[in-house]
Amino acid sequence: MHLDLASLLLVAAALSLHSVAAYSNGKVTESCKSMKPGHGHASSRKPSPYSITVDKEKFNPGDRITVTLSGSSSGGKSFKGFLIEARDASHPNDHAIGSFTLLNPHDSQLLNCGTSEGSAVSHTHKSGKLEMQVVWNAPSDSPPAVQFLATVVEHYDTYWVKIPSPVITQNNVSPPPILPTTTNGQTVPSTHLTEPFSAEGCGRIKSCLRDPVGCDPQTDPKCYFLSFAKKDVSVVFELSGPAEGYASFALSYDKWMGNDDVYLCVRSRDNVVINSAYVLGRTHPEVSSESSLMDTAWRLSDGVIQCKFRRNIHIPTENCRFNLDESYYIFLASGKAENGLIHRHHQQPLISSGKKTISGPPEDLIGSRSPLIIKTHGTLMLIAWITTVSIGVIIARFYKPMWPGSTLFGEKIWFQVHRILMASTVLLTCIAFILPFAYRGGWSKKAGAHPFLGCTVLALTILQPLMAILRPHPDSLR
Repeated sequence: MHLDLASLLLVAAALSLHSVAAYSNGKVTESCKSMKPGHGHASSRKPSPYSITVDKEKFNPGDRITVTLSGSSSGGKSFKGFLIEARDASHPNDHAIGSFTLLNPHDSQLLNCGTSEGSAVSHTHKSGKLEMQVVWNAPSDSPPAVQFLATVVEHYDTYWVKIPSPVITQNNVSPPPILPTTTNGQTVPSTHLTEPFSAEGCGRIKSCLRDPVGCDPQTDPKCYFLSFAKKDVSVVFELSGPAEGYASFALSYDKWMGNDDVYLCVRSRDNVVINSAYVLGRTHPEVSSESSLMDTAWRLSDGVIQCKFRRNIHIPTENCRFNLDESYYIFLASGKAENGLIHRHHQQPLISSGKKTISGPPEDLIGSRSPLIIKTHGTLMLIAWITTVSIGVIIARFYKPMWPGSTLFGEKIWFQVHRILMASTVLLTCIAFILPFAYRGGWSKKAGAHPFLGCTVLALTILQPLMAILRPHPDSLR
């Protein structure tokens, strides 16, 4: 039962590919009321290069009105995403009214905002678009005056909210006073940090989680660092790490990604945007539409992102924000970002070894980037392919002449030892193979070639005892 697959296993253990997670399908019903993308960035303060126009100034209930969204500058300017709604012009912050008919189903789709079906239109993909036309169907209970609003996304961190169209009014109906639309920002101004964070006071006046253990962000640019300390009815957080695009941490009830309270420090050109978010399962974080963070500050220097903020221990108005007087595992992660859009973290997150009460006494915490179940997977594979299979091969190759007259359970001793070791290799490999799937909850599309090579190793491993069973006895006739 020769099993010479150790090199294949080592290659499998070394390979891993990463992909990008993002929202680009336009299914943004959670933004129906505010019309604000959950990108974690404030809308652009520059004049909008886009406009929304209509083909009628007057209408009657039941009319069909063509609405056009396009770039208003010379030659037009493309956009990646959009959301179009019709509102009562006298109550522009109320729900959408009427319904739309699509003219280009490939680039646009209907959304149900409020109680009306098809009351909004959004994009279906993030490819550039120069113009978008839709038809609005005026309902029987149309208000006297209607205004169309559009949110347009040029890039992930560049967008305009509630761009207004001209107001259209019903025939023979006196229009009411027209109120301006409002677009509340979702980020708070941040100050600039003048000095790097320091590990001084870790375990005495503040809790710290660091990688490598004991590093100091003031002197080590490769130090991943998180500190937090209670201040009255709030907690002050400091986050630092070498990252091309973002640094983040999360509070979790377990050591599995999903249903976590997340905090992001994302580089956007020469600034850092600080936001709270929430993760549902293994998905892209959903940035909170309300800012619960105070006293935000940031610093960029030599590839290191640092940010600081304060938040209250209890935030009853936001269900996704965890109470900081409870215990959680702490995740620390970083990765790339493009135009403010974060990519999947480039390595396993650093996870605290135990739960920590965030507003509790200061502690110097330790963590690991390898969960216990993955460590067990690697340990079993090493035992199987470095120990049992190697000894089994050596026994079969060099120890056949030993104990010529002795047997164990009716077979020669060398053969029984060889068989036990090889059977142990098969058993250990099967157990080790199951563990990553149990950890991931199924097949991982983001693990690159590793799971494919793992399946190949398992198939060849199982094939070996099957071949041994079918092999004729040494004394059999040829």
